[in-house]
Amino acid sequence: MQVLFYILLFILGACFGSFLCCEARRLHYREVNKSAKKLSPRSLCMHCKYQLKWYDNIPIVSWLILRGKCRKCHHKIGLAEIISELTLALGFLFLGFTIDITTASLITWFQFAILLIFVIIISFLAIYDGLYGELPTRFLTIAIIVAIISLIIKEITILQTSPFSYELVIKPLLSILILGGLYLALYIISKGKWVGDGDWLLGTALAIVLYEPWLALLTLCLANILACLVMAPAVIKRKNHQIYFGPFMVAAFVIVCCLADFLQHML
Repeated sequence: MQVLFYILLFILGACFGSFLCCEARRLHYREVNKSAKKLSPRSLCMHCKYQLKWYDNIPIVSWLILRGKCRKCHHKIGLAEIISELTLALGFLFLGFTIDITTASLITWFQFAILLIFVIIISFLAIYDGLYGELPTRFLTIAIIVAIISLIIKEITILQTSPFSYELVIKPLLSILILGGLYLALYIISKGKWVGDGDWLLGTALAIVLYEPWLALLTLCLANILACLVMAPAVIKRKNHQIYFGPFMVAAFVIVCCLADFLQHML
């Protein structure tokens, strides 16, 4: 049963990866071409406007079969789609390892569902930031709202088994200060040259869900390590190349969430 659960999460993650990448492109198209004709609600090639068939929309599989090209015009679709589908599929899968479906309580399932919803929202932000170097404000706001809901549920759960402690307030505030505060300071000091104005809001949302300051610090370090490793060739080639931290922050967050219990037992 647990294996079927993992398979379902992998498929679900791949489907959301495909959908979110498509919606990111649609949103950007609408933002750039406000007076343009409204796009069809069905998926289509952004180059030749060929309306994709259902068999062209199978996550991961269709991209591999078509070798990343449009069936009609053979224009390259790009790597964003396959990367989004694979990473979100793997993200959902590994998050599934953090819950035992045979023993999980109702509140555990609810927390897990909220986490998946949050991951979907921040994945959209990561995809959009990776493609266009922007973090849409309204989706950042939604991410923060969902993060606050997650925080409330977590603290209610804690209060059911232990008395009130100032740690319930101090821990999330320290997390926000570490992950969101640092990016805000970098944004202010550099006047937007080092990081974007949405990075600190994304960091704040991630910090609220992480809750523990040490997890926020770990996410911060891992995000910067991933950014350095992945973007080093581009930065060396073009010294003024700008790094968009959104995708790396989200990737680090998911990795830390998957390893949190393991790391907690190691400490």
